[in-house]
Amino acid sequence: MEVWWVAVVVALALAFDLTNGFHDSSNSLAAPVATRAMTPGQALAVTTVFTVLGPIVAGTAVADTVGGLVEIDSGEVLQILAAALLAAVGWNLLTWWLGLPSSSSHALVGGLVGAGLATAGAGAVNWGGLDGWRPVGVLGVLVALAASPLIGGFAGWAADASARRALRRADRRVAGPLKAGQWATSAALAFAHGTNDAQKTMGLITLALVAAGALPAFVVPIWVKIACAVAMTVGTALGGWRIVRTVGRGIYRIRPLDGLASQGASTVVIGGAAALGAPVSTTHVVASSVVGVGTARRRRHVRWRVVREILLAWVVTLPACAVLGAVIAWLEGALR
Repeated sequence: MEVWWVAVVVALALAFDLTNGFHDSSNSLAAPVATRAMTPGQALAVTTVFTVLGPIVAGTAVADTVGGLVEIDSGEVLQILAAALLAAVGWNLLTWWLGLPSSSSHALVGGLVGAGLATAGAGAVNWGGLDGWRPVGVLGVLVALAASPLIGGFAGWAADASARRALRRADRRVAGPLKAGQWATSAALAFAHGTNDAQKTMGLITLALVAAGALPAFVVPIWVKIACAVAMTVGTALGGWRIVRTVGRGIYRIRPLDGLASQGASTVVIGGAAALGAPVSTTHVVASSVVGVGTARRRRHVRWRVVREILLAWVVTLPACAVLGAVIAWLEGALR
């Protein structure tokens, strides 16, 4: 029976990575495609290669954090993981269909909390906090998720304002090097995204394998790293373009310098969070950095109606997925 549950968790985790690719991996594509620095095919190729490299080359600090969000008897871990992932996948598909860049991280954390509470009560959830700069448990993760878009917005504003000041006397010939620079920032952002987002499901699959006795300790196997990274990039190829349009053109019509500033700022924030073991939302950071870039140029050019819709999706995601996770976990218990 445990083998069957492990197979379900692995399949749902990869499905979550696929839908995460619809949302978060597409953020690496938005700026270079919107500014015509790359063709969609070129942007997808760069994103694919460096998203796969991220979790393989970097450490597993984020996977360790996510793997410690629930602390219960091993007999119930698999059912909680299955309910949480099913809730997150359903929410990701709904928001992708609506073209809203909501947070896959919020969806996953909400699903885990709801499923844990419904299955084993408040004691099943590691509420945690902060251990120095390192987030621990649900509260630590929520701090990282709340702080990262604010930092991303400020970083985008600062990067764009500084770049415009430095290039205020430049002529149109600078447009070529700026577009070429987006190749580097797209690769760096995809790598940072792989080190953060792919690790979330790596942590859950590894937790499932430990709970089932297939692994003696919480050490992420190489096949799990590769499978999660590949599933995420396949998701980008299949359905990421709806979110690309929203981030690249719906919030603010970015230009080459804006794209370079936004991607550079997002890379620093996401990569820094991964080093601390903080699972942040790539969607949050990239979208907020685009808002920051737009504010640095001309505030009135930012489409605030779209920003409000995105904010609403972010606010609703975690509690909605917590309820979904709890309902699915309750149904699992009723059927057993």
